[in-house]
This record gives sequence, structure tokens and C-alpha cells, in this order.
Amino acid sequence: MKISVDEIPQTPKEIDFSQSVEELNQIFSRESSRDFGVPSTLDVHLVYYRSESEIFFSGSFHGECIGVCGRCLEEYSFALDQDFEFVLIPDPRRSPRAAELHRDDLGLSFYSSDEIDVAPLINEQVMLALPTRPLCEEDCRGLCDSCGANLNRETCNCAQTGRDPRTAIFRTLKVDR
Repeated sequence: MKISVDEIPQTPKEIDFSQSVEELNQIFSRESSRDFGVPSTLDVHLVYYRSESEIFFSGSFHGECIGVCGRCLEEYSFALDQDFEFVLIPDPRRSPRAAELHRDDLGLSFYSSDEIDVAPLINEQVMLALPTRPLCEEDCRGLCDSCGANLNRETCNCAQTGRDPRTAIFRTLKVDR
């Protein structure tokens, strides 16, 4: 969805639309881990207005996502419901006198044309809303490190050593006392 900068009012304007997720799924498929996918469209509620040259956006998006659990590698679905806010200011490099950016400006985004494509901005907000490591359940038991059995569904017959193999190097250290 594209919005002409000249047509953005100074009073808030609300719109509801469904956004295609093809671009998001292409981004997810390029990732090496491929932890996420979005099977349908996202429902977006957007409120926008301007104050001089600054453009303010707020709203929310809702949709269903598919995640691959980081512990058991099973696919699961989860609802993605998130509110967002962001501000766009004119690109300082395009202004006649290029302004120096300050630390407070790091959270801002820029626009440089007469038309703003909202889709990449919403996609960015979706990616920020996703969990950093997807889990099917908070208490997911994961896979057995010896045989690979999914411990959520079955118990494995591997000998339980009771020691974490990641700490084996520490058992070889000798400490002077």
C-alpha cells in the first residue's frame, strides 16, 4: 500500500487493510534457519497523520504464523498480535543543508520520495514482533542429544549419564586449594 505524502492529513486518518505476506515469506526463506513463515495475509489497522514534515504512524497487525521450535524442531502455529508506532522524517541527505544525526535520532526512519510504501515498514514491524527463539511450549523438552528422539512425545532408551556433556572440560580442570 502506498500513501502520497501530500495527501497525508494533519488530523489522524484510520484505515484497515490486508497485507500480502509474500515478501515476508521470501525474506524468511532466504534465512539459513527458516524459523518462521506466515501462511495467510496480515490484517493491519493503521492510523497516520503529519505534523509539518514529520509523519506519524501507529496501529496494529494480526495474523497467524508458523514457527519451527528451537528445541524439538516441530512446526507449530501461533497468533501474532502486535501494536506498533513509528515516525518518518525527511531524509537529511536530500535536504539542501544536510543535518547531522544525533543519538536521539537513531530510532527514526526516513522518507525520500513523494510517496511512502507502507508494506516494507509493516514487514519490519512484523519481524521485530517475532520471538527471538521460537518455542512450541515454554516447557518443551527438546530432542535427545544421543538418539534424536523428541522427548515431548516419547522417552528414549539411551543411558542417562546425568552429566551435561557441555561441561566435560570443567571436570578435567585441577584447582589448587
